[in-house]
This record gives sequence, structure tokens and C-alpha cells, in this order.
Amino acid sequence: MKVGRKTPHDSALVDLLSLAECVERFEGKRVVVLGDFVADSFQSGDITRVSREAPVLILRHRQTELIPGGGANAANNFAALGARVVPISIVGDDAPGESLIDYFRHKRVDVSGILRVKGRTTPTKTRFLAGWTHTVAQQVLRVDYEPAAPPADSDLRKIQSIAKTKIKSADALAISDYGFGVVTPGSLRGVTAGLKRDIPVSLDSRYQLPAYRRAGITNATPNEAELEALHHTSIGRDKVALEKCGRATLKQMQLGSLVVTRGKDGMALFEPDRSTVHIPVHGSNQAVDVTGAGDTVLAAYTLALASGASALEAAHIANIAGGLVVMKRGTATVSRDELLSAIRAVASETTS
Repeated sequence: MKVGRKTPHDSALVDLLSLAECVERFEGKRVVVLGDFVADSFQSGDITRVSREAPVLILRHRQTELIPGGGANAANNFAALGARVVPISIVGDDAPGESLIDYFRHKRVDVSGILRVKGRTTPTKTRFLAGWTHTVAQQVLRVDYEPAAPPADSDLRKIQSIAKTKIKSADALAISDYGFGVVTPGSLRGVTAGLKRDIPVSLDSRYQLPAYRRAGITNATPNEAELEALHHTSIGRDKVALEKCGRATLKQMQLGSLVVTRGKDGMALFEPDRSTVHIPVHGSNQAVDVTGAGDTVLAAYTLALASGASALEAAHIANIAGGLVVMKRGTATVSRDELLSAIRAVASETTS
């Protein structure tokens, strides 16, 4: 059973059975997730009327939900896929920080690597969702709460020390850099310098991808917009531009693989000395919500590599996981069972 289609840019086909076998090996893999943890808050309400004070909607509050976002969402996805996740981050001693720790503790995740700092603001993205009765609520406003400064050097040293200890028994390390300073290229070099085993070290960095060169990164999973910003260009449907940017990044960072997520255009896999592989989007190209989809791709791709998959197999697994999560509303995860069911469904369609 094979998946894929041959094009001038894609001559590789993947055995679907090998994908399923790989996902079955996700269970119990130990993964350290180091990075910026964010609280995603969703305030939902029913539209009652338009305000007399200003042309704005008045919402009657219905519920508030706070779930892991940013690097915390990546950790949550690793856990949902069956990994023994070890989250390492810095949060504030505020309510969002406490909620994140309680969330993971309830999931029986080791929270000893999450450092609470007095007076620090936990990055929080508050989304206001409005809807009429019996209709799907839509986002009408987002308010972000961010720390006033990067973490103190003393706190970064504590995090680095924790990471160096935890990584000794890990099957993979995932870096989630959302720009809040919990992980930096310099601090990461201090963590990976002591690695005595070859394990996947995956990077998802929103703003400073090239700065992580020589920081022990083996693979990265940027989206197309991040690649465009990095090379000051526009890619769109121009595969020549994509090829140029992808190859330049792969070489500059000395990566083993680079996965570029492209929304409705699927993803592209770059490896040294191999042709670029373009993978069509899995499922519908009409996403319901792309919030946090990159975290799902990071988790699925890293876990697949840690479970013995080739970069091509891992990319197909991550592509399917990403296709599943964008069909869910809000910051969501994909479970190992969901992923296996989707792979088997594709296999059934292929053989029918």
C-alpha cells in the first residue's frame, strides 16, 4: 500500500502500513519540550444587542475556557499522541500560569520542569467568541497579555540546568520558540552540547530560525509565511521561490531535514542531496481553524523520527496529523488513535 503521487518534484511513495506501525511506536517515547508556554483563553458569549455607547456588540458571557497554547500546546499534542512528555518552561505566579500547571498535572504529566516566577506575566491570548443562539461562535476580538521583559538570566540558568538533566534519558527534544525568551540559541547550545546520543532535536521558531545554527538542531518545521519573512520574499504558488528559500535555509542551518507547512498547499520536505518532496494537504483544504496547527506538526514529525521513521515517512504522518487538527475549533490536539484511524482510512481508500 503506497501513498503519494509522482510529479517532477515528488518521485517518492510511502508505505501506509509502515506509517501505522510507526505511530503505534509513539506510545511511551520520552520527549522534552523546551520553550515558551502560552495560555489560550476563550471567552464565549451570546450576542444580545448592539451597545448604545458605541457601535459594538454586547455579549452575555456563557463560558471561559483556558487551555495550553504555544509551546504548551506542543507539549499537549505530544501527550495526546502517546508520548511521555517532559515540559520545561517559565510561567508567572498568576492565574494563567497556575491553570497551565494544573492542566498538565491533571494529565499526569511531570510538571517539575515548569518554573513559576513571582511577578512575571504568563503570556496569555484571550479570544472573545460571539454567536447567536444555535449558531457557531466566531472570534470578534483577541487581547494579548505579555511579560514586560525576557526572563532573568538566573531563571534561564535554572531552566538550562533542568533541561540538561532531563534530556539525558529523552528520545527527542522539541524547541518551541514563540519569542518570549524562555529558550534562546545561546541557552540551547548549552543544553545540546552535552548530548551523548543522536536524538531528533526539532525546532519551531517564529522569529529567529537562522540564529539556531550550530545549536544542535537536526530538523525544523517553519510555515511558509515564516520562510518568506526570513528571505524577504513572497512564495505563494511559486515553487521555484519555495525551492530556493527551502534549500538556502537547509544549507544555512545544516539541517538533516526541513519541513515547510503551506496551509491548503500541504507541505514541502527538504533533505540534503535529495529531491524536494511536495505533499498535498490531507483531507479538506477548507480549514475550520488553523490555531496551533504548527504545534501538532512539530509533535507528530518529532515523534515519528524518534520512533524510527524516515524524514519522508515522518512528513507524511505530520501532514495527516495537521490535516486532522485544522478541522477542529480552537487550540486542539490529535490523539494517537485518531491518527491511526486516519492512516488506515487512507490505506482502505487506496486499496479499494
